[in-house]
Amino acid sequence: MNKLLIVPLAALLFVLVDWYVLQALKTATQHVSGTTQRVLIYAHWSVTAVSFVAFFLYHFAPADFLGPRLRMGIMVGLFINYLSKLFVVVFLLVDDLIRFGKWVVSLFQEKPADPQVPQSEQIPRSEFLAKAAIIAGAIPAVSLTWGILSGAHDYRVRRVKLVLKNLPRSFDGLKIAQLSDIHSGSFFNKTAVKGGVEMLLAEKPDVVFFTGDLVNNRADEVRDYIPIFEKVKAPMGVFSTLGNHDYGDYVAWENEQAQRQNLQNLMHAHKLLGWNLMMDTHTTLKQNGDKIAIIGIQNWGSGRWPKYGNLAKAHAGTEDYPVKLLLSHDPSHWDAQVRPQFPGIDVQFAGHTHGMQFGIEIPGFRWSPAQYVYKQWAGLYQEGDQRLYVNRGYGYLGYPGRVGILPEITIFELKTV
Repeated sequence: MNKLLIVPLAALLFVLVDWYVLQALKTATQHVSGTTQRVLIYAHWSVTAVSFVAFFLYHFAPADFLGPRLRMGIMVGLFINYLSKLFVVVFLLVDDLIRFGKWVVSLFQEKPADPQVPQSEQIPRSEFLAKAAIIAGAIPAVSLTWGILSGAHDYRVRRVKLVLKNLPRSFDGLKIAQLSDIHSGSFFNKTAVKGGVEMLLAEKPDVVFFTGDLVNNRADEVRDYIPIFEKVKAPMGVFSTLGNHDYGDYVAWENEQAQRQNLQNLMHAHKLLGWNLMMDTHTTLKQNGDKIAIIGIQNWGSGRWPKYGNLAKAHAGTEDYPVKLLLSHDPSHWDAQVRPQFPGIDVQFAGHTHGMQFGIEIPGFRWSPAQYVYKQWAGLYQEGDQRLYVNRGYGYLGYPGRVGILPEITIFELKTV
């Protein structure tokens, strides 16, 4: 269908939703002063007007007129606004179904209706349900807004002990820091991002792993953050891989050469950061005559996710290493290829899921929509002697915040049996 038809129809739907929500507002505030109620109603329609204009600007204004950050802000604002109102609509529908049922019953009652009052108004809306609807709509609005203001950069250090049966004694106590899913194109607070890096450095890791998605789509997104992330250093090096977003596959490029150049620029950004980008390769960590292998591959995911990596190529030559640590962005790689074909790989370090940036994590219980999409979506998993760790991500994508599933810096300590 034509955009000139779809956008106005969608805007009309938004206005109808706002009119419907207004009914709950009027019922819930029927006992306040007339002035207060009018102010609330004017504020309600003012938000609608701003949303209406923003919606049309998003779809019809030139891309350079708004800029990527403002466009993202419009999209997120509309999402929070109307997602919250959907909760109100659900309660109103329940109320209207009850009112409809009462009206049907009234048709069979002998008591005559007051001819001066329209029949629909003889069964008033439930003030309780109207207030419940407003509260239900306020909860996602407040939590999602708070997730932007606070959760987006509320970095948490998670500590994980990895006991590896073949770990050489020289590596007992080795400290590894992991970052994943930086998504630098989404950042809006440099000071907070820098604070997270300082938290990592304060841990004094021996080595750092970065497991992909440095950008959302374009290599130039990281330009302003190179001075921040180039500070990520470790005595034994920083090793990095690519994630699915690093290839620019989600952008309509003018030609294939432009996309290839973008990938080259992204790889050069890793070099500017001083990180060792591993493109289906392996390297060795040596300590006191002992050695372990680090294997790093390009993105490889099951199902619809891109399969650029070549683990067989990267693994070749590591057969005799007592411990093998794999950097692979997508956790679905573990069940699909790593475990069945490479049982000698001790640990896969992954990211990708972000924990959907939304969920609940409390002692003894955790939940996220991510678990309905990914078998392994956050934290440590083990099958036999093999382990997978899924980092919840440092940045964010789409929704510029986090609710419940907070950004993560992981500190691993390797231990012998």
